[in-house]
Amino acid sequence: MLDVLKKSLIECPVVKKGDYFYFVHPISDGVPLVEPELLNSIMDYIVDNFDLSNVDKIVGVEAMGIPLATALSLKTGIPFVVIRKRSYGLDGEHQVHQQTGYGHSELYINNISKDDNILLIDDVVSTGGTLISVISALDKIGVNIDNIILPIEKDDGRKIVEEATNYKINTLVKIKMVDGKVTIVED
Repeated sequence: MLDVLKKSLIECPVVKKGDYFYFVHPISDGVPLVEPELLNSIMDYIVDNFDLSNVDKIVGVEAMGIPLATALSLKTGIPFVVIRKRSYGLDGEHQVHQQTGYGHSELYINNISKDDNILLIDDVVSTGGTLISVISALDKIGVNIDNIILPIEKDDGRKIVEEATNYKINTLVKIKMVDGKVTIVED
């Protein structure tokens, strides 16, 4: 069922910025075109392979967690909320400092409360900076993190986050960049 995702990763464009090779993929970047078949295959895999019966809310991280949270919400009927890069100043808003391998910024959590059962979804885990910050903030709020799912794992991103947070991180496909190309890593 993940063949569509694997094929799209192997075929995606790769650009070089400085000494770094960056893969450009519909799930992680929104370009090239996000085909419904790709998104549906990922959502079907999640629905078929994860127990979502306890999940009250799907939580996606802006920007690329938004289409994933939306698609999963439509597939399951579970409402979603987005951790945003902008403050709205609403009651109960929580600020999160995000530090990634590419920079740092602030994120804002709204409409998530103590004891909510959530599924956290985002596009890719690479350095782990975003996920570690978000998980820490969700722990402070007191939510129950039922599942953490990311379609793409780059290098040792999953391991980094698991060691830092003591949460199991579920990734669907692991990749490495080899000679400027995306390579699928089979576990």
